[in-house]
Amino acid sequence: MSEVATRLLPILLLVCSNLFMTFAWYGHLKVRSAPMLLIILGSWGIAFFEYCLAVPANRIGAQVYSAAQLKAMQEVITLAIFCAFSVLYLGQKITVNHLIGFGLIALGAWFVFRAPAA
Repeated sequence: MSEVATRLLPILLLVCSNLFMTFAWYGHLKVRSAPMLLIILGSWGIAFFEYCLAVPANRIGAQVYSAAQLKAMQEVITLAIFCAFSVLYLGQKITVNHLIGFGLIALGAWFVFRAPAA
């Protein structure tokens, strides 16, 4: 696998895995009438596919990124997907305070990537 693919594939896999995980964790909020056990089992089923993408993303990504960089990248991806999901699927608003808070997390990720290699 080329260096470019090794750098980009983990990002793509993390984006896809986060789509699944966001639905697993928050998608059920629109289904208030379903029994909790059914919601839990459904979430586990969705999360299985998240793991099928996240594990290879981290295994491949570890060839070019540190564990801290992979985690920081995953958090920023998670927040970006969550913002879109919250607005488009849940119909909730993202406020300025949300954006500031998420921006500070992204700033933290920027510092992780700026850190000298260990």
